Amino acid sequence: MSRWNELTGGTSGEDYAARFAALADSGKDMHGEARFCAALVPAGARVLDAGCGTGRVMIRLAELGYDCVGVDLDPSMLAVAQRAAPGLPWIEADLAEFDPAAVTVAGDFDLVVAAGNIFPLLAAGTEPAVVTRLAATLRPGGLMVAGFGLDEAHLPVPPSITLPEYDAYCAAAGLTFVDRFATWDADPYDDGGYAISVHRR
Repeated sequence: MSRWNELTGGTSGEDYAARFAALADSGKDMHGEARFCAALVPAGARVLDAGCGTGRVMIRLAELGYDCVGVDLDPSMLAVAQRAAPGLPWIEADLAEFDPAAVTVAGDFDLVVAAGNIFPLLAAGTEPAVVTRLAATLRPGGLMVAGFGLDEAHLPVPPSITLPEYDAYCAAAGLTFVDRFATWDADPYDDGGYAISVHRR
């Protein structure tokens, strides 16, 4: 079982969406992840939102002209995404076993984004498999972007993956390190408790 399911029971889609709606209503900028991705690949590029949740990032990218596919294991989150954007492709699947061909999706993505603490919330021990699966969906030269917390202040669960471990999984999957940032506004990484890593196939 994933740490996310242990934490939420797989039934928190509505609560999660309500929390982010309240943040948006308060004036908080909710589109940093989409802006970050849009700075890396041009409009029209194919984007896989890995661990898409309620679709906040992917829906914004689609609005900006990107060809997006969302994958998540939590049906309650996907139900919210489907209701918000029924015309977009939402796939229920375990990232550790995700095979685009099995769901008739082309696997030549220009960018894979895993925002929202996806890696620390995976089932323990599946992190290398998830990196390998996601890397395999990229076209040559495609980018993988993952943002996740590294300490208790930035996570709802105990820290479970370090940056050296993540980089090693990426290298084993044939990905090359490009850059690392501290925020979705592309502030330089400062050895803090949250990191956004960019790797290239």
